[in-house]
Amino acid sequence: MIRPEFPRYKVFLPEYCSLACNEAASVIVEHASARHSYGVAALAVHGLMESWNTPALGQKINSIQMIVPDGQPVVWALNLLHKLKIDFKVPGPTLTAEVLRQADSRKLNIFLYGSTADTLTRFEQHIGNVYPNLNVVGKHEDRFREATPEEDLIDIARINDSKAHIVLVGRGCPRQEHWVADHVGKVDAAMLAVGAAFDYHTGKLSRAPMWMQKAGLEWAYRLIQEPRRLWRRYLFTNTQFVMQLFKQYWSARTL
Repeated sequence: MIRPEFPRYKVFLPEYCSLACNEAASVIVEHASARHSYGVAALAVHGLMESWNTPALGQKINSIQMIVPDGQPVVWALNLLHKLKIDFKVPGPTLTAEVLRQADSRKLNIFLYGSTADTLTRFEQHIGNVYPNLNVVGKHEDRFREATPEEDLIDIARINDSKAHIVLVGRGCPRQEHWVADHVGKVDAAMLAVGAAFDYHTGKLSRAPMWMQKAGLEWAYRLIQEPRRLWRRYLFTNTQFVMQLFKQYWSARTL
């Protein structure tokens, strides 16, 4: 397994990197160009707390080579617990765009894995319009269930046979993190678990205004967009995050 070229900082259980978006993208594209099997996850509060509540998931996520803080509250936690000076988060959609921008200059091959057939088609069109030197060499819509062992072997062979340098994985958290972690060493490409990036870049979802992002309120903007699906997640997950962060910070101060 390729080990990270940067320090990793633990928040509860996951271990994040502190690279800026362009720096993270540069590392990813270097590995992608060489078709290294390299895992990346953009992990927000939801994924962070999923991994804390399910330690086996947290350990699996930490087998991914690069975890970036997708969420301003995660950045605040990193700065508070480790005395860092990270300025801004690295959202999945932003990281995706920067990786594609840097990959465009190298004419790399892209494979899209997850989401719906319609979203994949629209995302492929977006890539063709914005990044003309990239080649989408394959798409695989989500089964919305886990693949059987036989199906998984077919998926791996299809991706590897496509000569993809980058696999963008949009399956939702934590399914996409499971998938990336399980395929490090099997898929010969850089694999990015990027959440709702497919929907943002195809216009199905809109990003929160920058002031809300910097204030750590992007979750509220998303809640307004999808209240029935997200209200329970944010009510319990955000509350638990704040309580656990206070507990960990206080414990560190009293040592």
